[in-house]
Amino acid sequence: MVSRSYSNLLDLATGAADQAPAPAALGALRRRLPRVVTTAGLIDDSPLSPSTPSPSPRPRTIVVANHLPIRAHRPASPSEPWTFSWDEDSLLRHLQHSSSSPAMEFIYIGCLRDDIPLADQDAVAQALLESYNCVPAFLPPDIAERYYHGFCKQHLWPLFHYMLPLSPDLGGRFDRALWQSYVSANKIFADKVLEVINPDDDFVWVHDYHLMVLPTFLRKRFNRIKLGFFLHSPFPSSEIYKTLPVREELLRALLNSDLIGFHTFDYARHFLSCCGRMLGLSYESKRGHICLEYYGRTVSIKILPVGVNMGQLKTVLALPETEAKVAELMATYSGKGRVVMLGVDDMDIFKGISLKLLAMEELLRQHPEWRGKLVLVQVANPARGRGKDVDEVKGETYAMVRRINEAYGAPGYEPVVLIDEPLQFYERVAYYVVAEVCLVTAVRDGMNLIPYEYIVSRQGNEVLDRMLQPSKPEEKKSMLVVSEFIGCSPSLSGAVRVNPWNIEAVADAMESALVLPEKEKRMRHDKHYRYVDTHDVGYWATSFLQDLERTCKDHAQRRCWGIGFGLRFRVVSLDLSFRKLAMEHIVMAYRRAKTRAILLDYDGTLMPQAINKSPSANSVETLTSLCRDKSNKVFLCSGFEKGTLHDWFPCENLGLAAEHGYFLRSSRDAEWEISIPPADCSWKQIAEPVMCLYRETTDGSIIENRETVLVWNYEDADPDFGSCQAKELVDHLESVLANEPVSVKSTGHSVEVKPQGVSKGLVARRLLASMQERGMCTDFVLCIGDDRSDEEMFQMITSSTCGESLAATAEVFACTVGRKPSKAKYYLDDTAEVVRLMQGLASVSNELARAASPPEDDDE
Repeated sequence: MVSRSYSNLLDLATGAADQAPAPAALGALRRRLPRVVTTAGLIDDSPLSPSTPSPSPRPRTIVVANHLPIRAHRPASPSEPWTFSWDEDSLLRHLQHSSSSPAMEFIYIGCLRDDIPLADQDAVAQALLESYNCVPAFLPPDIAERYYHGFCKQHLWPLFHYMLPLSPDLGGRFDRALWQSYVSANKIFADKVLEVINPDDDFVWVHDYHLMVLPTFLRKRFNRIKLGFFLHSPFPSSEIYKTLPVREELLRALLNSDLIGFHTFDYARHFLSCCGRMLGLSYESKRGHICLEYYGRTVSIKILPVGVNMGQLKTVLALPETEAKVAELMATYSGKGRVVMLGVDDMDIFKGISLKLLAMEELLRQHPEWRGKLVLVQVANPARGRGKDVDEVKGETYAMVRRINEAYGAPGYEPVVLIDEPLQFYERVAYYVVAEVCLVTAVRDGMNLIPYEYIVSRQGNEVLDRMLQPSKPEEKKSMLVVSEFIGCSPSLSGAVRVNPWNIEAVADAMESALVLPEKEKRMRHDKHYRYVDTHDVGYWATSFLQDLERTCKDHAQRRCWGIGFGLRFRVVSLDLSFRKLAMEHIVMAYRRAKTRAILLDYDGTLMPQAINKSPSANSVETLTSLCRDKSNKVFLCSGFEKGTLHDWFPCENLGLAAEHGYFLRSSRDAEWEISIPPADCSWKQIAEPVMCLYRETTDGSIIENRETVLVWNYEDADPDFGSCQAKELVDHLESVLANEPVSVKSTGHSVEVKPQGVSKGLVARRLLASMQERGMCTDFVLCIGDDRSDEEMFQMITSSTCGESLAATAEVFACTVGRKPSKAKYYLDDTAEVVRLMQGLASVSNELARAASPPEDDDE
C-alpha cells in the first residue's frame, strides 16, 4: 500500500476555518500594515534601511494558548449579553502583572471554555477585545472536538506522558482525520494572530502542545517574526517520540520558533536528541545558551521552570475567608490531635493517586502508632480529559479509599478524606496551611505547581502564624514528598524524592517526613521558600521574553526566504554578506581570467557522504576537462591516502594533496612531496591503543590508519553515544599525546590525529606561491569545501597575506557546501550543485578552447 503523506496540510482548504470579519477594534490593535505591498498577495519583508526612521512603540507580546485566561458567564436570557471575568487560576493571567517590564502590553489569543452561539460571536469578540485585550478563536464544533479531545488528548498527551498506543485501550491509534483537525485548528489560531500582529515590533509567545504547528503558519507568513514557544508538558525520549507518525512535521514546526522553552533539562535533552536522530541537527552552547543552527537561523533552547504568582497567593492568604477556613480545619484536625498530610491532584491516570493511597495503606500497616492520628486529605480535581481511563481511575480511587477507611478507620476517624468536588482557591490554600506534609506522587507531570503553592502557604502571615503556632509564630516549616518524575522535582532539593512505583519506599518517605526533626524541617522550608519567592511567574515570564528579544535582535540584519512545502516549510536566514554562489557571476569572472587557481575538497564536496567513496566517471571527466585548460591549475585536497587518490584520479595535470596536505603532488607524473619536515609517527603507538579501546566500546565505529594520520570514525554509530565518546576520546588523546608534535581535532563524525603544522590552508598558500614563482599572476581563485578543515583554506585565500600572490584585480570565491556559519562568503546547497558548477566551468573551458583553435583547412 502506498503510504499517504501528512505533510501537505499547510494549505488546507480554509472553508472550515473561515471566520467572521474581525471587529472594528482590531484596527487599533494592528498599529500599521506591513511595510510595502509590492504585488497582489506579496509583501516586501526586506529589512529596513538604516536611514528609515522608525518609531519606538510600546513593546507588545501576543500570547497564544489553547484557552484564554477568561471565565465566560452565560446570560440568564437570550436578550442579555455575555459577561466575563479574568480566570485567576490561569497562569497566563498573571503575566502582565508579574513582568518586570510594566510597559509591556499583552494581547491574548485563544478559545473560550464555553460554546458561544454563532449569533453571539461578533459581540463576544468585540467585548473581549475592548475590555480584556483578548481575541477569541471560535473553532467549529466538529474541528474543536477532533482537535482537543481527539488529537491532543488521545495522541499527544498520552505519548508525551510516555504511554504508547499498544492497544486501542491505551491511547488512540493514529488517526489521520484527527491530525487534519489539529492542523486546521492551528490554522485558525494563526489567522487570529495575523489579524492583530505588527510583525516588525510584536513578539509572539505560543504555549503548549495544542499549538505545535502554529509556528510554521506564522513563519511562512512573516519570515522575520519574533516567535517563542513554551512546552508545559514533558517531552518524551526519542524512543517514545519517534513512534509518532508525524514526528518530523512537529519537530520542524517547533524549529520555526526562535526560542523554545522547557521546564527541565531532561525535557530539553530529549527534544535535542530527537532533532539529532531524526533531522541530523547538532546543538552547541554559546555563552551559556543552548542553540541549534537550522538553515542559518539560530534556534535557542530555554530551560526554566515556571513559578507561582506570589502576589496572588499572599493576597489569598490574607482573606478573611481563608482565615475562617483555616480555623475550621484546625478544629477538625489539629483540635483532635490529628496530623494532616495533603495531596492535590487531577483525577487522571498520570497523577498517581492510587499509588499514593497504596503507600498510605502501607504506612498504616507498618506503623500502627499513626493510626488514629494521621489523616491523608486527597483533593481530587476534575480530570481535564475524558474517557474510559478516567472512569477507571475514579472507580479505583473510591474503592481504595473505602478499603483503607474500613481497615484502619474508627468511630470519628477516617485515615483518608477524599474531596472530589472543585474547591475555591482560598479553600485549597487553607488546606495547604494546615498540612504538615504535602505529597505528590505523579508518575509523569510536566511541572506541577502544587508544591510551590504549599511552600508559600506554609510561609503564611502574622495572623495565620499565630493561629498555627501561638508560642513560636516566627518558626516556619514544611515538608514535601515528591515524585522524581515531575518537572518541579529538580528545583526542590530539600524535598524527599521518591519513585512513586515503589510503594514501600514512598511509605517510608512519608513516615520520615513526619518524624524529621523540627529544625531540619525549618531549614528545608527556608531553602525552598527562598527559591520559590525569587523564581515566581514574573521571573519566568521576564526571563523568557528577555531571551526571546536577545535571540531575535539580529533579524533585521539577515536575508530570509522560505523553502519547502506544507509543514516542511522552513526559513533560510543568512548574513547579508553571505550569499549563494551564482553561476552567472562566477562564469563571467571565469571567462575574464587569464590565470586561475581552483582548490577543491573531495569527500562531502565533489562526492556526497556515502559508503562508496570512489568518484564517478562524470566527476573524473569534469576534472580532466578543467585540467586540460592551460589557464587553470586545479588542486584536489583530501584526507585520503596518496595511493587511493592516485588510483581514483588519473588526470594528468591534476594537483593532489593527500592526508590533509601532508603529501603534495602538482601533476600525475610529478613526485610526491611533503609540506612540512618529515614527521615522526611513533606517536601512533600511543594513540592507536586508545582509539582501539573506544572502537571496542562504541558499536559501529572504525579506525582508519593512514600513513601520517590516525582517524576514529563513528559515522555509523549511535549519534548521541558516538558524539559523547568523541568528546571523551579527544580529552583522552590530548592527555596522552601532550608531549607529541601532533594535533587532535574533532570533525563531523570523526576524531583525527595528525602532525602539527599540516593544514589545507598551507596547501593553498603553497599553490599560489608556486604559481607566482613561475610568473603566473593569478587573477581568479575558486575554493570549495564542506567541513572545518576547509575553513583553513577559506581563511588563507581571503587573508591579506595571500594578496601578494594574486593580481591586483583578482576575484576570489571562497564557497562552503551547505548554509552554515563559515569564513567563506559564498555557499552552494549540496554536492549536486558543486558538480553542476564544475561541469559548467568545464564547458566554458571547452568553449574557449574551441574558439582559440585555428579553423580546419577545407580540402575542396
